[in-house]
Amino acid sequence: MSGATVAVVRTTPESVVDDVQRVCRLAGIKEALDPGATTILKDNITWHNLFPGVNTTPWQLEGTIRCLKSEGFADLAAVHNHTVVTLPEKGEKDLKFSPQYKAFDIPVLFNFKPEDMQWIPFSPKFKTLALHRIFPEGIRIPEYFVGKNIIHLPTVKTHSYTTYTGAMKNAFGGLLNVKRHYTHTWIHETLVDLLAIGREIHSGMFAIMDGTTAGSGPGPRTVIPHDKNILLASADQVAIDAIAASMMGFNWRDLPCIALAHEHGLGVGNPKQIRIVGDEDVTKENWHFDVGVNLATGVGRLLWHDTPLRHLQKLFFHTPLVKVFILASELYHDRIWYPVKGRKVVQQWLKESPWGRLFESYPG
Repeated sequence: MSGATVAVVRTTPESVVDDVQRVCRLAGIKEALDPGATTILKDNITWHNLFPGVNTTPWQLEGTIRCLKSEGFADLAAVHNHTVVTLPEKGEKDLKFSPQYKAFDIPVLFNFKPEDMQWIPFSPKFKTLALHRIFPEGIRIPEYFVGKNIIHLPTVKTHSYTTYTGAMKNAFGGLLNVKRHYTHTWIHETLVDLLAIGREIHSGMFAIMDGTTAGSGPGPRTVIPHDKNILLASADQVAIDAIAASMMGFNWRDLPCIALAHEHGLGVGNPKQIRIVGDEDVTKENWHFDVGVNLATGVGRLLWHDTPLRHLQKLFFHTPLVKVFILASELYHDRIWYPVKGRKVVQQWLKESPWGRLFESYPG
């Protein structure tokens, strides 16, 4: 596959809404999408609590909506997903998405609510790498997604299970149901399968990645925020991830989901083969981000990846025992880590970072 373009621009709080629109146009958003189809806004609620660098930002959302409207894409819909550890309704409110959706009269749907959409059997043309083994009873996807454009709205951050997370990982919540945690041992292969499915069902795909505040460390939630003042956009989900990962300090060949997607022709993973437009010099930066674990993700790695305990994962995660791990994760992240450490980081960001002050200025 050739011809991948990634747009990267530097930005400021004063210009960011305009810069989101500029980076989208530089990356060819109009050409990437079907003007006659509904466009899904797939925001990223990694955590329902406010934490810098973790979730879609309100300016990322506003700029994207304004760009789509100005380019003639009037039929927009937001779709939230539910995970065993996130509360999308709380996230939509606390992350200040709701005022944007209301201001632009955009309906908000939930892929886990039967009144909003049904899950249907789907047989990919692509020979799946993992999903057929994880779900031998068959793959199911939201019927609503078929034939529609999709815009992914991730942030630039690290992830304890996948090293980084971006556009490819953002499809994880939309196309898999609440049993998606079954896939974690084969997460890289799963992301490649989901990208292939997305390319088959969507009329167009595009990603806008927010790196105004990026996250290093034990992501995707308990990251160390760093103001980096950049935005990225591309129609190639693999290429945008490869460039973002490179800036974080990671080699694309060491990231199996990117390398496998490149190998299977689903996108361009080699940064040397990607055309950069906008502020080209930004992509030469190396932020030397680290990937770590916290108590919760450390236990997850023990059970999914690093030890013989992974052979017991069906006992732990495919039975009612999973509720113990869900409660433990909620207790650790929401009841211990956030009040003890997280809230201080948030308050410092709101007070000292220009991006935190911009967040404060948005209606809640």
